[in-house]
This record gives sequence, C-alpha cells and structure tokens, in this order.
Amino acid sequence: VLSFDPADSLIAGSPNLLTTRPAMAILREQGVNGHFEMAAAFDRAGFDSVDVHMSDLFEGRRDLSDFKGLVACGGFSFGDVLGAGGGWASSVLYNESLSAMFQAFFDRDDSFALGVCNGCQMLATLKSLIPGTANWPRFVRNESEQFEARVATVEIYQSPSLFFTDMVGSRLPVALAHGEGRAVFDTPDMAKAAPVSMGFVDNHGAMTEKYPLNPNGSPFGITALCNDDGRVTIMMPHPERVVRTVTNSWTPPTWGENGPWLRMFENARVWVDS
Repeated sequence: VLSFDPADSLIAGSPNLLTTRPAMAILREQGVNGHFEMAAAFDRAGFDSVDVHMSDLFEGRRDLSDFKGLVACGGFSFGDVLGAGGGWASSVLYNESLSAMFQAFFDRDDSFALGVCNGCQMLATLKSLIPGTANWPRFVRNESEQFEARVATVEIYQSPSLFFTDMVGSRLPVALAHGEGRAVFDTPDMAKAAPVSMGFVDNHGAMTEKYPLNPNGSPFGITALCNDDGRVTIMMPHPERVVRTVTNSWTPPTWGENGPWLRMFENARVWVDS
C-alpha cells in the first residue's frame, strides 16, 4: 500500500535539484558496514556523499560545519561490545571538541540528520545534544534475545520528519538487521509524547508487537522517531538497502528502477531547497 507512485521521482521531475549537490556526511566508525549503500542512496537523491570517518573529525581533517546533512550509518561500531551505538556515542560525549561540533551542527536550523540501525542507537544516546528529543527512547536487546536479520513491513505515520513528506500511510517492506532494537521509554508519558514516524504492522496493516512481524518487541511497534521539528530522524530498519527495485526480495511488476524507499532520500533533497 503506497500513498505515492514510486515511479514519480521528485528529482527527475525537478531537474533544478541536480544543479547543485549539497554535501552529505556519510558518518561511520570502526565496525560500521552500511556506508556504501547509504552513500549510494543519498547520491541518487542529488547529494554529494562524502565518506567521513570519526577519526577525520577527531584529527581535524573534516568538520561538520561543512555539511548540510549527516547520516550515522548502520553496522557494529566497536563490535557492539560497549552496547549498540554506545561506544560510538561516548566518543562524542566525552570529547569536548567533538561534543561542541555535534551540538553546533544540530543547533543549526539549516541542517538535518538521519541515524539508521547502529546510527539510530548512537544518535539516541546523543539526545542531550539534539534539540527536541526529550521523549526519545533507549534501544536495548531484542525481546527474542538474538540478532534479527529479516524483512518486515512498516507503516509511515504522520510526524514532523522531513524524510517522510507525502509518504504518510504507506506500508512498505524493509530490510532490517539488529540485535538491540527494542525501544524502551523511561515513562509511559514519554512513549505517548514521542514523535513516532514509523512502526511495524502485520499483514492486515495493524500495529503489531507480535514476533516476528515485530522482530525486536518494541512497544506499539515503534521503529522510527524524529525530533520535534523533524530535522533529525532515527530508525532501526535499513531503507538504504532497498532503494533500488532489484534489491527487494519481491516487487510489483509496476515498479521501475527505483523502489519507493528512494522517496525519503529525495524528500531530504527537496527540503534543502525549500
């Protein structure tokens, strides 16, 4: 079920969006392995994808002030032995210059960010630096007590997230691969107030907490959230792995070269020029 036509490319329909290619930081740390697909997705959507290792920031070869957006990619930073995304976030929180750099980036009103899988866990741990994230959860071990790599169905919900403009109501298959993706809120009120952007649904389109349709056991099926103004979005699934039709396990015959998940990356490119 789609609320838009995946063949109706925002970029192809607006060639002026390709006259400039905003710099996008494809951020990674030791153990992160999702940066190639992520770079390709943002490149296809009209960005200049730049490989940025955390060591580049530590040693001053790169600065986040040079980028319009950043994406913290998926993988297993530090082998997840310090908690999924925990070691990666700590390298920022306990370094004064890096903490100030990230804070300045998130405080800009013309910047945006995405965190996927390990990057979702990392940004969630950095919420003290990100405005409008007071109700974000922590991500802990899957209820199944094991790593889950599968395809699941999600629905896009109404939220401020700039990535999901015109996608609300869509139900889509998406790849996922994580061991610690269960969202845990400090209080029930935080769960009610959190700006949820996406959730796991069953074959009838209903929210589900049932395994394996909800592979990690998150309450209310929650698997993506954004900050209050929609400039920062975090999610556990890997949409970057299925932006091309051929990378999906099954597709309707009407889909062309691009799958529907490309739209979220194109939405970011449209937002930059809005």
